[in-house]
Amino acid sequence: MQRLPGIKKVVSGYSGGHVKNPTYEQICTKLTGHAEVVRVDFDPAVVKLETVLDVFFVSHDPTTLNQQGADKGPQYRSVIFYADDAQKKAATEAAVRAKKEWEDPIVTEISPLKEFYPAEDYHQNYYNLNKDRNPYCSVVIGPKLAKLVKKGVIKAE
Repeated sequence: MQRLPGIKKVVSGYSGGHVKNPTYEQICTKLTGHAEVVRVDFDPAVVKLETVLDVFFVSHDPTTLNQQGADKGPQYRSVIFYADDAQKKAATEAAVRAKKEWEDPIVTEISPLKEFYPAEDYHQNYYNLNKDRNPYCSVVIGPKLAKLVKKGVIKAE
C-alpha cells in the first residue's frame, strides 16, 4: 500500500477482537479474536477508496479462510473493517469485482470497525526495514510486490 500513489500513511495493527491493547504475543495465541491488519490513510483526491480496496484484493489471497501462505490462524483472516456505510458498500463492491481474479470463492470478512490497536514499533514498516535481513520478506512479501508491479498497480523500486 505504501507504494500506491496517494497513500499518506500505513499503520500495522490489530482489530476485530475482544482484548484491549493486545500484544503480538497475545495475538499469536489465537485467542484474542483480533486479526493482523493495516490502517491505511490516503488522499481521496489522488487515489479512490475503490482503488485501495482493489489493491487489497490483489495483494493477498482472499480465498483462504484463516490463512495467508504458510501463516495459519484466525489472526491471518482476510478482513476489511469499515467505518461507515459508504465504506461497507465500497468493500462489498470490491469483493464482487475481485471474484473475477480468483477461481475459489472470496472469504473476506467485511465487518464494522470497533477499535484499531497499533502494533508494536518493530512491526511498523516491516518489509522496508527487513527485506534484506529476513527471508520471510523475500519469500512471502516479495512475490506480492512483484505481482502488483506486473499488473501495473505500483512501480518497481
